[in-house]
Amino acid sequence: MKLAQSVKVGAWFLIALNLLIAFGSIWIFMRMAPAIEVIISQNEVSLEASEEMLAALLNIKTSEIPSAELIESFVNALTKAKNNITEKEESAVIDTIIHHYEDAYKGNNIAQKKTVNAIVTLGDINRAAMRRADANAKQLGYAGAWGVVFMATITFMVGMIFLRSMKKNLLEPVQEIDAVIIAFREGDMMRRCSMKNPPKSIKKIFGNINDLLDMQCSARIDGGSQEKKS
Repeated sequence: MKLAQSVKVGAWFLIALNLLIAFGSIWIFMRMAPAIEVIISQNEVSLEASEEMLAALLNIKTSEIPSAELIESFVNALTKAKNNITEKEESAVIDTIIHHYEDAYKGNNIAQKKTVNAIVTLGDINRAAMRRADANAKQLGYAGAWGVVFMATITFMVGMIFLRSMKKNLLEPVQEIDAVIIAFREGDMMRRCSMKNPPKSIKKIFGNINDLLDMQCSARIDGGSQEKKS
């Protein structure tokens, strides 16, 4: 029947919309997590390197004769930062550090100041990158949330339309058929199935039921006439 097919199609459409919302939400969060994790991990390496360079430079400055271990610690941190360039501004800053750090640990105040400023700038660059990543993640999250709300609203509207259609095309006809059958069983032989603007399939069912009731009514009348004659 067309009615059964339309009900089935409507139900599967609602299921598909709900699945779309579920998978859409999962996709949004799966897209957010790796991007945030990569950016934070990359920038965290540079921040750690900046802290290690500052610590080594401070220890070098407070030591009368800088030890090879302190110098090596600074160079290792600098190498870590150099091998982890993720922002375009970092290259110039690291070049400044490379150009001045040897004079800095030899006690040159100007070189020390330039090296410290460059290291601080390197940290600021990476912190700014992390803030941008956080802002982008929030923006993506907001967009995804509104996307889910939009899809949920569509699902709700489609569900309301589907329920309205079910009420008109299925529930009301079933209630009408039930009321007619009960009335006929209680002796009201004039009651027939009727509905304002019924669907074609329901109209056909009503016609078949009404024909059956007419046949039953005629049989009762004929049976009553024969009893009177006898």
